Amino acid sequence: MIKEVPHDWLFPQVPAVVHHGGASTTAAVLRAGTPSITVPFFADQPIWGEKLTRLGVSPAPIPYKKVSDKTLAAAIEIVLGDEVMRSKAQELGEKIRAEDGVANAVEAFHRHLGLIG
Repeated sequence: MIKEVPHDWLFPQVPAVVHHGGASTTAAVLRAGTPSITVPFFADQPIWGEKLTRLGVSPAPIPYKKVSDKTLAAAIEIVLGDEVMRSKAQELGEKIRAEDGVANAVEAFHRHLGLIG
């Protein structure tokens, strides 16, 4: 058994990811450019699952009370068989990896304070 595997190493190596839809895991799967399936169970997870669906990089979230071998298998089949979904995920991942998030955040902060025009 493996106790921990870094998302940034694992996610780019698999054809799809099944996850809970937490903010950090959602960010990691988007950055990897890998389509995913969410099974939300708490707090903001349903929101992130819906966001992934709206982006076209995930089928509809499966609420944890409705997850079963059939619902999960159906979602996996959708993800593995949808080339458009895979392409959108890869494209979005490339955009995220290409941006300098820290520099963008600092610039927005400075602009909000009126330090730059």
